[in-house]
Amino acid sequence: MSTRALADPDPFAPRLASAASGLLREFNQAGVLAAADVHVARQLGGLAGESDPAVLLAVALAVRAPRLGHVLVDLASIRATAAVDTEEPIDLESLPWPEPDAWLAGVSASALVGDEGAAEVRPLRRLGPWLYLDRYWAEEVAVAAALQVRSAAAPAPVDADVLAAGLERLFGDESSGRQSQAAAAAVRQRFAVVAGGPGTGKTTTVARIVALLGEQALAAGRALPLVALAAPTGKAAARLQEAVHAEAAELEVASEIREQLLELPATTLHRLLGWRPGSMSRFRHDRRRRLAHDVVIVDETSMVSLSLMARLIDALRDDARLVLVGDPGQLASIEAGAVLGDIVGPAARRPARDVAPADAEPDADAGSSGFGAGIVVLERVHRFGGGIAELATAIRGGDAEAVLALLRSPPDGVEWIETDVGEDAALEPVRAGALACARAVGEAARSGQAEAALAALGGFRILCAHRRRGETPPVRVPRPR
Repeated sequence: MSTRALADPDPFAPRLASAASGLLREFNQAGVLAAADVHVARQLGGLAGESDPAVLLAVALAVRAPRLGHVLVDLASIRATAAVDTEEPIDLESLPWPEPDAWLAGVSASALVGDEGAAEVRPLRRLGPWLYLDRYWAEEVAVAAALQVRSAAAPAPVDADVLAAGLERLFGDESSGRQSQAAAAAVRQRFAVVAGGPGTGKTTTVARIVALLGEQALAAGRALPLVALAAPTGKAAARLQEAVHAEAAELEVASEIREQLLELPATTLHRLLGWRPGSMSRFRHDRRRRLAHDVVIVDETSMVSLSLMARLIDALRDDARLVLVGDPGQLASIEAGAVLGDIVGPAARRPARDVAPADAEPDADAGSSGFGAGIVVLERVHRFGGGIAELATAIRGGDAEAVLALLRSPPDGVEWIETDVGEDAALEPVRAGALACARAVGEAARSGQAEAALAALGGFRILCAHRRRGETPPVRVPRPR
């Protein structure tokens, strides 16, 4: 047996905290807790004189939550929703979970934990059954409160006739549809959200929002607004810039507006805020040195963590517009928080008949999450249709039976290979497609053709499932306190 095999026989095995005992040890051995979760809980308990094993378990679970992308642990439901860091099947019900009411009572009485209204800062914060590390509680409260204020603020004066004419010209036959309504909301309000699945026209709506804001400025005799386009990653920023430039060439707008759109760069949020080398949380722009932009539009917002969103909102001028664009059901941030999903909330399930016409006055009580009518969810798919759209709808809705029925009688545009992984011949088309894509990306990259490399990369995708069950996030709608 090799030395490497002896050193690391199972890469998925949980790392054990040798000093742990009691509940912490049992949950660490089961793979629910990592060694780091245990160490932090024990350290905090030692500093506060906390020795209750159930409280220390709750602390460790709260420390663990951000590692899995959550900002809190729901102590009332964690028993049924927890995942484990091991490939071995674990009966989580057999673990010695504390009784919920007694557990919450013990947590509430701990010197480590403050409640919602506590003025004293403590390491953790409890809201009902939810337990946060205090940092994430403070950031969630700050983001929710700032967005609430921005939503309720009186918008800048809007020339209704200019807006109506612009909507009709830019959206044509769909001037009463959701894309038009989303653009109108972004013009009328300080805070707007354009949400929707792939191919629903989110990015093309961005160019029209900028054009409509430009028309408002020209009609009032003002300079064109200073606009920032941003995304959480360089690749997403490149796609946003390319889409806006492509749309600009097609729009019927004044020459100065088209010129602005064609020259508008997109950047990462870190670069927009002024990333400082050596720091992941401090930026050049903050509440003391605000961004100069009149409008900030963020694409792929589903990938923006709670902490990064808090830094962005800190850096915005009070009178600046913020437009968030993205798909709440797509990639989440690798850090803690699902900001877009929490903001959109029930609006994603609002039927089309409940969406006001684009030329209607905004209703401050509409929408969800307390953020008014600025949240618009696009539903009509423009990029693809037919079988792919039908299959995507079933997948996004979690309808396994409908997915399998479609795959076994595949509609146009869908091919189903029902085979075992070991049958190489059946999977040859997948292998050939992956190799062709890799060669095209490599050739374009070596010749310095960045756009061609990105286009080739986008021409082929393999989505891989894994055996480990993902943890179900707590269901909630953040609210300002």
